[in-house]
Parts: sequence; structure tokens; C-alpha cells
Amino acid sequence: MSRTIGIIGDTHEPYCKKGYLEFCVETFKTFGVDEVIHIGDEVDNAALSYHEKQTAMPNVETEMEQAMVAMKKWYNAFPDVKVCVGNHSALPFRQATTAGIPARMLKSYRDMWEAPKTWNWQLDFDIDNVLYTHIIPSGIGGALKHAMKVRQSTVGGHCHAFGGVNYSASYRDSIFGMNVGCGVDNDHMAFAYGKNFATKPMLSCGIVADDGKTALYVPMDLGSKITVNAI
Repeated sequence: MSRTIGIIGDTHEPYCKKGYLEFCVETFKTFGVDEVIHIGDEVDNAALSYHEKQTAMPNVETEMEQAMVAMKKWYNAFPDVKVCVGNHSALPFRQATTAGIPARMLKSYRDMWEAPKTWNWQLDFDIDNVLYTHIIPSGIGGALKHAMKVRQSTVGGHCHAFGGVNYSASYRDSIFGMNVGCGVDNDHMAFAYGKNFATKPMLSCGIVADDGKTALYVPMDLGSKITVNAI
């Protein structure tokens, strides 16, 4: 029997779009998903960012507490998940490197977020000859660009404003690249950096079926247009 994989986009908890979790649950149920992958940046860690910070944003401790409450909802909905390490995911370790603190003095991702033992963090995953990774080239078709470089079907996150699936064929094979989109709340001040961007986040998730041969991009029905950031 072929395997069907559901892919959760960047959630950046605790700044995820209301209803995105339920959207993923319903979508994966509809397609009979056997395995779940989170494409990365499950948490935002805005307070640890190297960029300028909004003064009204929570401090590190408060943001972490809020993120942990939000993540427990994902644990309950999806007890077994493979998580790609994203650039926001890794901020605690990146800051530790900046401060000269060795990795062995830090908690694991699982312990940090009090996740079940069945949640597993890695840089990327190779399943049914499909590569799942967070960082891909920016822009439309970024996942396909990566896929063509490594000549392997690729599912990527990170690029919030682009979503979709593109294919490339040679005389040897046919591969795809999927920009899986994200699940962020564009109205939150955590994403104020993009208030003047013409492109807005694509709220969506992904499905890979037929043992890695078929990819489907599934947009979330928002009922209205994406709004511009309020600040």
C-alpha cells in the first residue's frame, strides 16, 4: 500500500493563524495521511531574533510560555511528527553559538518544547526519495530550483509568500518541487517587517502521495483577502 504524507507549513507559534491547525487536521483526514512532517519554524522565537524587535512584543520568557501552550495543541492533534529544523527553530542554538556556549550545555528541541518522544527534529528528511527541508531558494519555484540542483523531488518551507508545485522532467526522471506555504497570522506585529511587501503569506499545507510520486498543494480557504499588517 502506498504512503501518503501531510506537510504542515511554517507555524511560527505563538503567532499562527487562527484555524490553521484545524485546517491541517481536516486536510490530512480527507487525504488519508499516514505520516506528518512539519516543514520547520514551528516556533518563532522573535525575542531571540538578530533583527530589530517591536517594543510591544513579549520578552523571551513570555513568548516561550505562549509558544509552549500553542505547541501542546499540535502535539494533541498530531502525536507523531517529523520536524525540519528551521532558521527560527534554531535561534536558541544560534544565539548560544554567538555567546560561545557549547551545544552540549543546551536542551534538545524536544526537551525545550516539552514535546512527545514521537516528535523528531532533524535538518531534513528523505522519505520515498523526496527531500523535506526548511530552507530553499527564495521566490516562485524555489523548491523546484533546489530539486533540479540535487535532482530529487523537494518539499520546502521558509518562503511564506509563495506556494505551489512545479515539475521538471528529463529523459531519466520526473521530479517536483513544492513550496508548501505557511500558517502564520499576517496581522500580528511579529510579521510587521512585511507590512509594505506586495506579496503576502500563502496559508496552506501539502500532500505527497503515491510513495513520493504525486504532490498536491492545498490552500486554506480564508473567506476573504489576506489583510495588510495593522501596524
